[in-house]
Amino acid sequence: MAERSGGPDGVLLLDKPAGITSTRALAKAKRLVGSMKGGHTGTLDPFATGLLPLVFGEATKFSRFLIDSRKAYRATLRLGEETPTGDTESEVVARRPVSVSSKQIDDVLGFFVGVQHQIPPMHSAVHVAGKRLYEYARAGEEVERPSREIEIESLARVTMEGNDLTVDVACSKGTYVRTLGQDIGARLGCGAHLVALRRTAVGGFDLANAATFEALEAEGEARARARLLPPEVLVNALARIEASAEEAGHFGHGRIFIREGGAVGEELAIFAPGGEFLGVGRRAEAGRVLPLRLMAAAGANPPVFA
Repeated sequence: MAERSGGPDGVLLLDKPAGITSTRALAKAKRLVGSMKGGHTGTLDPFATGLLPLVFGEATKFSRFLIDSRKAYRATLRLGEETPTGDTESEVVARRPVSVSSKQIDDVLGFFVGVQHQIPPMHSAVHVAGKRLYEYARAGEEVERPSREIEIESLARVTMEGNDLTVDVACSKGTYVRTLGQDIGARLGCGAHLVALRRTAVGGFDLANAATFEALEAEGEARARARLLPPEVLVNALARIEASAEEAGHFGHGRIFIREGGAVGEELAIFAPGGEFLGVGRRAEAGRVLPLRLMAAAGANPPVFA
């Protein structure tokens, strides 16, 4: 973990509790690790719990690589009850009898696996005509929302206790599990809403390795900082280039270097000969590698390429 005057550089895997927004969770974590600069890599709803990777210092430059990654959740749906928000943040407005078999449930869950289009809920942060959807919802307005392509990689029943159905879901970025729960309830013919949601994985990170606020507070700042993963873990999915000393010098100062191979447009994680992470580049024509985002340790001004 690197450290600068504004605080440490790295990634904290937080087990977010219920009842707190991702923004508030970030503010609290910044205090616990002594950081002035931080961000999150995709929000969790206030009622949801689980894995919330937070980035500090130089790691904020590479957060988008995790925002775009696959997510996994354990979700509990209460069948037979519907709410406007699709979760516990609003009152039940409709109740229906529940009479479904395990086979019916499994068949319906299988129906939703694959690539599909989903309409984001009104109570979400998606922008439409310059405003977030939840702003319209709070004003009592409903607006037309464009559907978005998502992928449900897997969706499996875990338990069925009374009318509470617990499922495990792995999905692409941009998937609203609240909406998925409503769609499952509609297809079962009884309606449903989420009563619990716990994120269990983000990209290659697992909830088992996350720390709670209680643990961070008990450990103190020094040990909390020691938990931070290095910024380069955010780009593990990218192809890696071990630069020569000359190439690293060019790249670190915001200049191109030549390295043949790969496809034009491919993004690359660039490392110095000793293994130091320098930043992310992109392949261009004629073997050129353009700097995109640089670690401050590379000693460069912001690159001119984008």
